[in-house]
Amino acid sequence: MNQDQLRALLTNVQQGTLAVPEALKQMRTLPYENLGFASLDHHRTLRQGFPEVIFCEGKTVAQVLAIAKTLLRKNNALLATRVEPLVARALVRLSKRATYHEAARVVAIPPPKLLRRGSVLIVTAGTADIPVAEEARVTSDIMGSNTDTLYDVGVAGLHRLLGQQERLHDARVLVVVAGMDGVLPSVVGGLVRQPVIAVPTSRGYGAHFGGLAALLTMLNSCAAGVGVMNIDNGFGAGCLAHRINMVGETDGDQP
Repeated sequence: MNQDQLRALLTNVQQGTLAVPEALKQMRTLPYENLGFASLDHHRTLRQGFPEVIFCEGKTVAQVLAIAKTLLRKNNALLATRVEPLVARALVRLSKRATYHEAARVVAIPPPKLLRRGSVLIVTAGTADIPVAEEARVTSDIMGSNTDTLYDVGVAGLHRLLGQQERLHDARVLVVVAGMDGVLPSVVGGLVRQPVIAVPTSRGYGAHFGGLAALLTMLNSCAAGVGVMNIDNGFGAGCLAHRINMVGETDGDQP
């Protein structure tokens, strides 16, 4: 239940078009609903501006569908991450608005009246980093941020990045995704005054240690204003970027 839905419910009670027992019935699953295998936080939209997100890894198709149907019934919007094709096929049948973003492994059902604001720029060092970047892009986009991308501008060809500095400076917040040596966030952080969210990826050769080398590089960045997410955590980066982007925005359901 979001702010608009709660406001409408309370207004109907005030105007006498909805009886108090019926209103209580509609609100009885706040703040959460127990499905037996999952406790769904229906209060999250009121607190943070977007419903609980489904992390699909480790869940059965039946569990994901049950969670998704319940969330949709309460919120009319859905974001599911780490979605395999079998699960995706089941989820997209739930709504005509559903889209499976294959590269990102995300299924998104945006709110019917989504107002996007601000500016989030997603940057990658290489093409191999795009799946993690796409998870961040879809996340910030469905949550209500204007989101753009700048892909394959890593330090092996730094002129590619330097030729796009105007776009870097125009964004309100930047997400910089890199594998291998993980240097790109430090470079971007040294060029802009906006906050930079660094995301290490598990792309690289043996001594890369599945993203640990890039993570340690980013944690040891000498550039000020760079924060670091966990390895391959595009969702976390997109969510944080959206929240930073919305600082100062007060209308609607935005957090």
